[in-house]
Amino acid sequence: MAEIIFQSKKDAKRFYNHLLTYLPCISDEKTILLIEDRHIVQVLDGSISNEMFHKVKTAVYDFITTVKRNDWFRDIIKNHYFFHNEEEQQQIMEIIYSILEGQRQDLAVFLKEADKETSFIEDAVEQIFQANVSFSFDSLLKFRLRPYLQMLEEYVELAIDEYKMEQEYQMFIQMLRDFLVKREPKIATLHVLFDEEITFYNEELAEIKRGELTRMIDRKLLVNHPVYVDSVSIAPLLSIAPTSIYLYTNNPDEPLVRTIKNIFEERVTIKNYTALRSLKKWTAEPGSSENHA
Repeated sequence: MAEIIFQSKKDAKRFYNHLLTYLPCISDEKTILLIEDRHIVQVLDGSISNEMFHKVKTAVYDFITTVKRNDWFRDIIKNHYFFHNEEEQQQIMEIIYSILEGQRQDLAVFLKEADKETSFIEDAVEQIFQANVSFSFDSLLKFRLRPYLQMLEEYVELAIDEYKMEQEYQMFIQMLRDFLVKREPKIATLHVLFDEEITFYNEELAEIKRGELTRMIDRKLLVNHPVYVDSVSIAPLLSIAPTSIYLYTNNPDEPLVRTIKNIFEERVTIKNYTALRSLKKWTAEPGSSENHA
């Protein structure tokens, strides 16, 4: 017999339903019991088979890493960091799971023992089942999974830091959009080449020299937002406030390119930077509009 004791009736019932999905061939009242008043789940078998024993262990492991892990994350977010708003909690959870699912390697590098998550739990569950097949789930948590819970706290802390940065970034973007609404375009169309350096071209594809760009910059941008506003790219673009911006780049996912896209939205068209070479070559040919001018 395997017996798992829970502190809460809710957890006992959830584990019981969870376990039924792992032992579908024997899922009847004579084999798997839920003793609700004592918060106990029992797996009964005259001589429990190795296969069943393994499935029960797997069910305990998966219950920890799916059902309970989600509970613990939310508990830490709410009670340790005092994020009570459900929408904020959900956004932080999404960041956490993007790290867990390997989508945020840029953040995962800050976690010391992220690669040990599986071994922490497997070792703890294995030790419990070797010692006794009747155990308290909450004792497993308290005495054997403390390093794992500490690791979950690191995930939450990192995700909250990222969430705050993203909130600041969105406020920054909105502030610059508001600034842009009030600006009259100094040049209707700009072409901007992202190569080793950032180069600006006017509507006739003539290069705008750095000195001229500097003179166009609204000084209030640099005085009021010296940390956030890049004087080489964002400040000139905001000051000129073009109706259309063509960005030529081989890396459209570059952070600065994405930031410009977020600020200027539908005004921006992104192209491969070889498209600018073709366009400049066309305007330079005999009979082109540039030569007629």
